[in-house]
Amino acid sequence: MMEQAPHGVDPHIPNAARMYDYFLGGKNNFHADRELAELVLSVMPDAREGTRQNRELIGRIVRYLCEQGVTQFLDLGSGLPAQENVHEVARRHAPGAKVVYVDIDSVVAAHGRALLAAPGVAMVEADARRPEEVLGHPQVRALLDFDRPVALLMMFFLHLVPDEDEPRAFVARYREALAPGSYLALSHVGSDVDGERIMRVAEFYKQANSPFCPRSGAEIAAFFGDFELVPPGLATGLDPQIGWPFVDPDEVPFMNEHVARMGYAGIGRKPGA
Repeated sequence: MMEQAPHGVDPHIPNAARMYDYFLGGKNNFHADRELAELVLSVMPDAREGTRQNRELIGRIVRYLCEQGVTQFLDLGSGLPAQENVHEVARRHAPGAKVVYVDIDSVVAAHGRALLAAPGVAMVEADARRPEEVLGHPQVRALLDFDRPVALLMMFFLHLVPDEDEPRAFVARYREALAPGSYLALSHVGSDVDGERIMRVAEFYKQANSPFCPRSGAEIAAFFGDFELVPPGLATGLDPQIGWPFVDPDEVPFMNEHVARMGYAGIGRKPGA
């Protein structure tokens, strides 16, 4: 576990990205991160499994998008590097794929630049809540061609953004910037099942650097705007008709009931070419 804090980082304030790293079994976290993560686990012991499953879900979604011909990825709120990062999965299926990771956390960005260094890959330190800052960033513009389809990933990100930051408005701005044939993929913790436990977790996150803001399925679906949802649409693992790209038909279904209750996932395609 890392205990020497980089300059400007307060190791006593729990950090959502480092808590995510702890849930995944990583070592890039401090005592405060682990302590709050354990409080979350005391209320929701399935959170560790849910985090792992979300990581696997990202891989399946990236594979699916590559199969649709997408070779450009913009990963917002990417968090600390882990096993099976987006560019590693993408390049197995589309060797020339280009990937930009974006995170506001300076520690995340520093680790990302060190561990994700490769041609056609960039780690950008920027606030994903500010589309103009991200879309106009020199490294983003150097790697991604927004006249061609781009896959915009918001995995395990939007439920760390409160309503006062106007997530619907900034997600809409990203959708507008994408070319026809682009995709938006997101996963988001839901509030309409097991709400009491979810709200207790939200109380814990008030101690962290980011709030925890679960939303209803209807609120999550609104993030897709006029994008066409890929079947089976916005889904939880409880949905009886759930299928690829959320569950690989060649694998045993990956979600147990308790993990499945934690959230939604969906992929939308921008109409047009």
